[in-house]
Amino acid sequence: MKCNNVHNAYTFMNRSSFDWHLLPSFIALLDHLTLVKAAKQLGLSQPTLGRHLLELEEQLGVVLFERTGRGLVPTPQAQQLAVHVREMDSQAASIYRLAKSKKQDLKGRVRITASQTVACLLLPAILEKMQDAFPEIDIDLVSSNSVSNLLLREADIALRMVRPNQISLITKKIALIQIVACAHSSYLKKHGNPLAMADLLNHRMIGSDTYAEIETQAKSLGFDPLKLNFSFRSDDYIAQWSAIKAGLGIGFTADYVAAKDPEVQLLLPKLKLPILPMWLTVHREIKNNGLIRAVYDFLAKEVPNELNEHA
Repeated sequence: MKCNNVHNAYTFMNRSSFDWHLLPSFIALLDHLTLVKAAKQLGLSQPTLGRHLLELEEQLGVVLFERTGRGLVPTPQAQQLAVHVREMDSQAASIYRLAKSKKQDLKGRVRITASQTVACLLLPAILEKMQDAFPEIDIDLVSSNSVSNLLLREADIALRMVRPNQISLITKKIALIQIVACAHSSYLKKHGNPLAMADLLNHRMIGSDTYAEIETQAKSLGFDPLKLNFSFRSDDYIAQWSAIKAGLGIGFTADYVAAKDPEVQLLLPKLKLPILPMWLTVHREIKNNGLIRAVYDFLAKEVPNELNEHA
């Protein structure tokens, strides 16, 4: 019954009689979950916003929010409709941005934060292309494995393997990154090529100092992680990659990183290693900032293209 209600509401939204001016109120209420904050964002009075909500629910024929003492709780119908409404809002913002870009040049500075490997080994080639496309846009790049807080404006755009859960952020999955086992040919000539997971117990390993991703993976496969010989450890992923290239041992890195050195060979193809999603994240106010939106859209397109070149 709920699915039918949502379908009927979505169909109704496509009718010419639907009042599209009510949708910004719906989005603001989803973001803030209180009439007070949503009304402040829109520059409306609380009674006016309350009327917008009642009119929208009446036009759609569904209840969108449960009223509680602490604020508003979206109903399942509202959460399903939100997907369509946010997509329409994003498309409208894109149209506005394109129209506005005809009137003014994109010029200014945008701050991007990304993990070390993404910032140092993936983004430079993409940013070189961006310079050609947007010569007046300057980039500040924060290379860090810690998660910068977009809500506090520590960065404008983030590229992360962890999806943030704040509702005021726009998050888009733009790629899947395969983790691979690898070693430099110089190391393999000295120590041989491992053919199975058990063979790693007889090899020098490269891993993290405080993170236990490799040990956890080994344990899940039935191996005692304490028997692994970590001859080199570092929480700096660029240092790990440098150690792999120097022939210090067998390490684990992203597939696009391993592809950068033809002397680095992939190992144990049957070993089931994690596949990590890459999330492109930006503050929802992007729709009012053509500069940040231009960089966001460029990264959303070119990051997957760059990764495909190394696939």
